[in-house]
Amino acid sequence: MFEQAFTNIDNALWKDAGCDSELDYIEQTSWVLFLKYLNDLEQEKADEAELQGKTYNYILDETYRWSTWAYPLDANGELDHNAMLTGDDLIDFVNEKLFPYLKKFRQLHIDNPQTIEYKIGEIFSELKNKMHSGYVLRDVINEVNKLPFLSAQDKHELSHLYETKIKNMGNAGRNGGQYYTPRPLIRTMIHVVDPKIGESIYDGSVGSAGFLCEAYDYLFERMEKTTENLKTLREKTFYGKEKKNLAYIIGIMNMGSMLICVGKVQKCYYWMDKATSN
Repeated sequence: MFEQAFTNIDNALWKDAGCDSELDYIEQTSWVLFLKYLNDLEQEKADEAELQGKTYNYILDETYRWSTWAYPLDANGELDHNAMLTGDDLIDFVNEKLFPYLKKFRQLHIDNPQTIEYKIGEIFSELKNKMHSGYVLRDVINEVNKLPFLSAQDKHELSHLYETKIKNMGNAGRNGGQYYTPRPLIRTMIHVVDPKIGESIYDGSVGSAGFLCEAYDYLFERMEKTTENLKTLREKTFYGKEKKNLAYIIGIMNMGSMLICVGKVQKCYYWMDKATSN
């Protein structure tokens, strides 16, 4: 399912005048995937809260949730063609309303950069929608909406395919100074360093965040699963910096999809700055 959806998305983006290369494909796919992922996460939390007789406070206002602007449903649970946006209406909404709304999250939560709210603002302050055609964007949304994100198997498959796209991005961008470090090499380096829980892990050139993601897996598998250790891993372990805009976006997305939104046990916050000088 995931592999076919990614192929269909790339084929759709190839037709758009605003997307010229694999670099554009991964960037544009990333922000759409992220918003669908966030929507599914919030819906899961809302359902859990309802079962407990509580009210869940959504991060995004209703107008800007995936289930409102991207894929509204009718009474039968099917796409509501009367309510959905497409063509120029969709592009105008994304460029003039959605992105400006999401960018504000960084300033609103600047005092707490470890929160997912701040990360949302960080992501959408550093990128823009490059799709010119609202019909292409509608095709991308329809493909992404088919993807499930919440089971362990789904996350594993998505992570694998996303990693492949990042690898392709690195190959496509090599002439522009980008380089993809193979995961086996990353794992070997982490095994040699052998980090321990309680130590800080810093990557001064984060790129796609492969080192931080693998370091997280290494520590999580080996540490004692105490409340204190989990809190340390989530909040006081990972730090990084990245200068290039696109690499920074992909790194944030990769860490976000792999660590921030994957569930209660593996929820992980980290600190990643955008470098502003050489």
